[in-house]
Formats: sequence, structure tokens, C-alpha cells
Amino acid sequence: MMRSEIVCAIKQALWVVVLLPFVFSCDTSVKTPDYSSWNKVGGNVTGNKYSSLDQINTENVHQLEVAWIYNTGDADYEAHSQIQCNPIIIEGTMFCTSPQLKLIALDAATGKEKWVFTPFQEIEGDKFGHFNLNNNRGVAYWTDGKGKERIFYATGHYFNSIDAKTGKLDKSFGNNGRVDLHGGLGRDVSDLFITATSAPSVYKDLVITGTRVSESMDAAPGHIRAYDVRTGEQKWIFHTIPNPGEAGSETWEDQEALLMTGGGNNWMGMIIDHERGIAFAPTGSAAMDFYGGKRKGSNLYTNCLLALDANTGKLKWHFQYIHHDTWDYDPSSYPVLVTVDKDGKKIDAVTQTSKTGFVYVFDRETGEPVFPIDEVPVDTDTELVGERLWPTQPIPRLPKPFVRQSFTVDDINPYLPKASYDDVKRRLESYNTGKMFLPQSKKGTIIFPGFDGGAEWGGPAVDPTSNYLYVNANEVPWIMQMLDADPDHEGAENYLQAGHRLYRQHCMTCHGADRTGTEENPSLLGIEQRYSKIQFLDLVNSGRRMMPAFQFLDDIEKDAIAAFVLNLEAEQQQDFQKDISKIEAFRKLPYNISGYNKFRSPEGLPAIAPPWGTLTAINLNTGEHVWQTVLGEDEEMKALGADITGTENYGGPVVTAGGLLFIAATKDEKIRAFDKKTGKLLWQADLPASGFATPATYEVDGRQYVVIACGGGKLERHSGDAYVAFALPKENK
Repeated sequence: MMRSEIVCAIKQALWVVVLLPFVFSCDTSVKTPDYSSWNKVGGNVTGNKYSSLDQINTENVHQLEVAWIYNTGDADYEAHSQIQCNPIIIEGTMFCTSPQLKLIALDAATGKEKWVFTPFQEIEGDKFGHFNLNNNRGVAYWTDGKGKERIFYATGHYFNSIDAKTGKLDKSFGNNGRVDLHGGLGRDVSDLFITATSAPSVYKDLVITGTRVSESMDAAPGHIRAYDVRTGEQKWIFHTIPNPGEAGSETWEDQEALLMTGGGNNWMGMIIDHERGIAFAPTGSAAMDFYGGKRKGSNLYTNCLLALDANTGKLKWHFQYIHHDTWDYDPSSYPVLVTVDKDGKKIDAVTQTSKTGFVYVFDRETGEPVFPIDEVPVDTDTELVGERLWPTQPIPRLPKPFVRQSFTVDDINPYLPKASYDDVKRRLESYNTGKMFLPQSKKGTIIFPGFDGGAEWGGPAVDPTSNYLYVNANEVPWIMQMLDADPDHEGAENYLQAGHRLYRQHCMTCHGADRTGTEENPSLLGIEQRYSKIQFLDLVNSGRRMMPAFQFLDDIEKDAIAAFVLNLEAEQQQDFQKDISKIEAFRKLPYNISGYNKFRSPEGLPAIAPPWGTLTAINLNTGEHVWQTVLGEDEEMKALGADITGTENYGGPVVTAGGLLFIAATKDEKIRAFDKKTGKLLWQADLPASGFATPATYEVDGRQYVVIACGGGKLERHSGDAYVAFALPKENK
């Protein structure tokens, strides 16, 4: 070999040495997800909640013990606070949130606190003021690889950027470290409720987020936005409710309504295909959830799966799960990226579970369904004036539903006492029931799966080695009864009459027509003994937990509601006079739902036969069910003779290479491990409060941990403030 050839060969070799690590690093970051860490909500970039860790396995899971417990110290027992956070772990540090939305950094091996960011403290003289304490389901991490590390999450209507090393706001982001989510939506929503409960998504140097908004006519539009991770500058926006003339607007009969309608929000989070640069974002229904007379049409882009160019926000394709939704059947979680083997062909796909109990699977590139989906005719004969229901709904042929979808007399809970059984039977026969997608009615329509039925916000786990999808579900019917929004009266109004009318328009859904409360919402009877008028108005203005702020109401309207709710007899007789604006006239509906009410027996027992909570394994390659088991135990119903019960559940599963599926989620305050192949229960442990959250599993210094947030607060469970981590005994790991 000549000298020049030798020199050339050496140069080529050097280039290989220099470039190969970069090429390998880039390749594995997008094509081979890191299943050994838990650096994103859902575990990794696919969101599949799968871990390749196998130190804890089917042979030794029974040896698990508590490794550490961290108490946040800020549970709000009176307001039934929760912790729904799926924590993330970055290089041995766990990032999680508390009931009061503090951001906390912990040593992931010991639970020792490193720092705490308190979002509602005074910062340079700028008080945050009253925030609605939304629930939080996770945070997002970004680094430039050169020392800058940031955590992103929302508190109230502020979107925060926190230095991951110090727990301090990054003052270069937005306005001193935060962006007001009210801005940049294209219309003034400064007096409307807006926040974000799910973790945002990071793509390159963008952080992309959806929002939670009101579900009534006062809803802000749920547009999806991307911000520069360094500056907080809004880089793009996708209009989930199109402006007049934009693509999708042709599916709304009233173009002017597009400028006043809200909702269509991505409250459940999204997943990003980093290799293709596609953000897959589900959207909720348009406001209001149960009456669509002021939004006739199929209502794109609500109730959709959107495939957006993550760089620009441009739409690549969409699929609408529900046309003109009047059942609150929006998709219930972020989707999962999978690669299915369909008839011997590998298909990169995205899959979504739903409240209705269906699993949808689409080709990521084209949006073509992997399994056929049929447009099936449904009932449209509604008694509600002004409503026009859509004549068909999309039904997948496969996979088969993972929950029951009808409630008839044959399905009544057989363990009820005789008198209660007869009461349930009488009421059931008076309602519209028997299948899904029945029209709203004044006498009552059974919603089954319920408003929180089927799959919930925890979402499924998928094992990429088998393509088994694991989904936990609720099987509890609800009653949707529509009532006239305006009480009958003639002539001018006084504060009592106006307060009653405004209560039915804005408060009845959560607190019931008779103010006795509904499922997760308290009774208002006797509230005048706990709240002065000033305190009550402060609550109305600020909101609390699931209750949004009502700042869009005028002072006279708030005073009228206070006079009605607090029984202020002296004020109730005052004359009520107010001019109605155009937007107020649009928001005024002829009907409202009587409340979020589950169908129960007179003593509060489930009206339908068990199981009430299930866990199902589905083969995504074939669409066939592999196994199904119950999830949770209801001791009250077991005492009445029920062998298996299951319970309502919130929070998702985690599946591992050790052959295990971990899940808490149930109201019986336990965490469990199942054999992922058979569904057999292998281990369970008591928790200090119900773990209504998704666990995380990770490894530090050669030891595998499983951690769960124990916040309770739902389903009449007491609130908690603990993160509990389990591991094998050190000598056995």
C-alpha cells in the first residue's frame, strides 16, 4: 500500500471513530426506545408503560417490601385532594408533584428530598393570587445536553419552566419563568377557566401542550400550542375548533358559533413519534358536553385523534371517534405507539383506548385503520328542541369491546336486597337503556359505559415483545337526565329567581338540581353555615379542585347565585336587571344535565351486576382477547355474597420484562402485581391511601423500584400525601 493510500485509510478510520458514536446515538434515540428508564410520563417515547427491567419477576415478586415513603405534607382533606402524578426519574432524581401542586425532586433510591418548588409563593412582588388547584398527572423534562435542564408543568393557568437542578423558575422563559395559558388563543379568554392537567410533550426545542377547559358553555377553545423551550415564545397553534373558512369549519352549520364555542381540548396529553416528527393528540368534545343544539354538525376537530406535524402544527390526518358528541365520550388518554404484526406485515401504528370500551389502531403515516371500522346507524330521535344528532358512529370490528356496552333488566345486581332490587328494576324500566348512543332525554338515559366508563385517563400499557395491550376499565352505569335550564316564572326576576336560573345553568351539573351534590361533588345544603357571602364569592371567583372559577359572570349574577345558594332572604327579593350580551345569549341553553349521577341502589350499591372493575389483555396483532380478570375488591358487596367484584379504578398499569403487570388504581387502597401472560394475581400490598395514579418502575445502583402516588380523594376515599416505593430486600435483589 502506498503512503498516500495509508494516510487516506487512516483519515477514513478517524472519521468513522468520530462520527459513529453520533450516528449510533441518534439512531437509537428514535428507533430503539430506552425501555430501561422512566424518563417520561408513560415510561418512554412510545408511552407504552413498558420496562425492560426484570430484577423483580414472577419468581420473587412476593418478596417486595417498602423501600421508602415520602410524605408531601400538604393534603387537603376537606377538599378531597388527590395525587394523580406518574413521576419521572432522571439520573437518579425523581420529579413528582403534590396535592397542592408543589414540584418535588427526590433521591429516587432513598426518597430523600432534594428541593421543593412552591408555585403559589410571592415572586419578586408578583403574587400568583388564587389558583384553581387542578390535578396534575405528570411533568416533562428537557435538556440541551450542555448543562441546561428544565421541568415543565402547569399550575392553575400558568405554564411553568423550572430549573431541574435548583427548583427555581427559569426567568428567561415567558414572563419570569411562566406563560399565561390564557394568551395566544386568538380570542379573549382572560375571564375563562383554563389549565393543563396532563404532562406536556417535548419535541426537539419545543414543548407542546393541550389544556383542560370548562365543559359548559363558558369553555375556552382547546387549541393545541407549542412553545420555545428556552424563551416561552409561542411557535405554533392548531385550532381544534376551526375559525370560519378554515378546514374543518364546513362540519359546523353555524359558522358564527365557531367564534364562541369552546372545548375540543387535548386534556389527556399526547404522544410524539420522534422519528417521523408526528404528534398524535386526541381531543375532547365541544361545549357543552350534553346538548349540541348550538353546534349542529359533526364538529371537527373535536373527539378526534389528530396527527400533527410536530415542527409546525400542520394537520397530517385525523380520525373522529364520535360525531357530534352528546355523551361525553371523548377519548380518555393519550395514545400509544406500537408496531403490530398484521398478517405477516409489520405496521408502525398508533393505538387508542376509549371510554366506550373500543380499541382503535391506525397506521401512523396514513391514518388508515389496521382493523376495519364501520359507520353504524344509531338512534337520532330526541325530544330536545333544537338538537340534531348524527346518524352514524364509527365502530371497530376488532378488537372486540373490553367492557359491557348495554344495561338491561337481566344485568341488575343480583346481590341487592329484594326491595332495592325492585327499586332499581322500576327505575331502569323508566329510562332509555339497552345500548350505546341513545339520545338524551328528560326522563333519563343510561350511559353505559359511563361518563368515567371503559378505559380512563391512566391509559393502557403495551408489551412490545408480545404486542399485548393491557387496559383497566370501569363498568358502572350513569344516568343522564336533561332538565329545562330556566325555571318557570313570569315577568321580571328577583335575585331568588335569577339565582335559581343561574344555578341551573352553571352549577346544577356538579351539585345537582336539589343541591344535594353528585358523585365527586359536595352538597351545598347548609353551606350558609360554613361560608359567609364574602367567602362564597371568593370561592366562585377562584375555583377549587374540580370546580372552575366563574370569573366570566358579572358581579350581579354572582350576587344572585349567592342569594339563592346561601338563602339570603333579604337579598332574594331585590329586583334583578341585567342586559344580555351576544356571547351570553349564545351560552344560554334550553337544557342542562341534572348532574353527574351513577346508577345506584337506594343504599348506594351498584345497580349493575359485577364486575365493576376489570383488567384485560388484548393481542394487537390479531385483535383477540388473551385474558380478562377483575381488578379490586369491594368488601361491602363481598359481605352480601358477591364472589368477585372489582372496583372502579383510576390510573394505568405498568408491564415489565420480568413477566409482571403492576397496577394500583382501585379504591380498596392496594397495589397489585399480575402475571402478564395469564392474569393471575401474584402479589398485593396495602397503601396508606388509594393509588389513583400510574406507577413507575426504575433502577438506581443496581436495584429496581416500583413507586406509586397514594393521593386518594376519589370515590369517597380519604386523601393522602404519600409516594411509596417498593423493592426487593437488598440481600435478594
